[in-house]
Amino acid sequence: MWQRNQTSLADFILEGLFDDSLTHLFLFSLTIVVFLIAVSGNMLTILLICADARLHTPMYFLLSQLSLMDLMHVSTTIPKMATNYLSGKKTISFVGCATQHFLYLSLGGAECLLLALMSYDRYVAICHPLRYTVLMNRKVGLMMVVMSWLGASINSLIHTVILMHLPFCGSRKIHHFYCEFPAILKLVCGDITVYETIVYIISIVLLLLPTLFISTSYAFILHSVIQMRSAGSKRNAFATCSSHLIVVSFWFGACVFSYMRPRSQRTPLQDKVGSVFYSIITPTLNPLIYTLRNKDVAKALRGVMGREILTQRWQLQLS
Repeated sequence: MWQRNQTSLADFILEGLFDDSLTHLFLFSLTIVVFLIAVSGNMLTILLICADARLHTPMYFLLSQLSLMDLMHVSTTIPKMATNYLSGKKTISFVGCATQHFLYLSLGGAECLLLALMSYDRYVAICHPLRYTVLMNRKVGLMMVVMSWLGASINSLIHTVILMHLPFCGSRKIHHFYCEFPAILKLVCGDITVYETIVYIISIVLLLLPTLFISTSYAFILHSVIQMRSAGSKRNAFATCSSHLIVVSFWFGACVFSYMRPRSQRTPLQDKVGSVFYSIITPTLNPLIYTLRNKDVAKALRGVMGREILTQRWQLQLS
């Protein structure tokens, strides 16, 4: 028994994304650049929302939480991958793997729930604009955020505890660049058919319920927009919802591709491609989509940059 516990607690080996070829060195450098853009963009979004009083509304509070989730998500996987690649080591400790698994699963689940709840915010803003301050006050926004973080964390904790208590036999090599659930599950020895089926059903529920909620919200929004007589009101409604719809499409599309395909149709390469998209590309695109397409955020950015330029000129004049 002790021997098996020692084996189960041994380090894992992460296969990684890149090898030592020049092509992969270029791809690794490109990944680091994208990572830095993701970190900078999400941090900037959070700071702008905190700094500008005009953005202290429930909608932008939810957006700041989305940026925080993206920032933490990309920071959970890429630094370890980069460290292993640069050092030549591919190991990750049992505790480190469990921690990484818990964090990425919590953040991914929280983002699914938050994006669904953000669609309710858009529904209220378009369909009930006069009651927006009542239906979407600070307390409601805070409850949405707490529900997203808490619900996803509990689900992730249960999955992580169960997974890490399963027996691992033979090879400890994870064919991935981080401790993703399906990749770790392949290392488990014994019959786990029932557990896999339960996990598959839970994944479908966690992805389809938010998708159904978002679809219902936007069905009501579309109905309200069609009834609008003013072309300007229709454009404003579209501008209000388009950024959220683009982010939802990217995020849920990548998650469905990664987690709702049957095991027989999955390959390590496909798993890596899907994970790269939702763990690197999506967190990079989200702040760019909201910043470039959102007039209030863009105005806040211009205001901060303008104040910074004036401050520098004032300092130069004094010196």
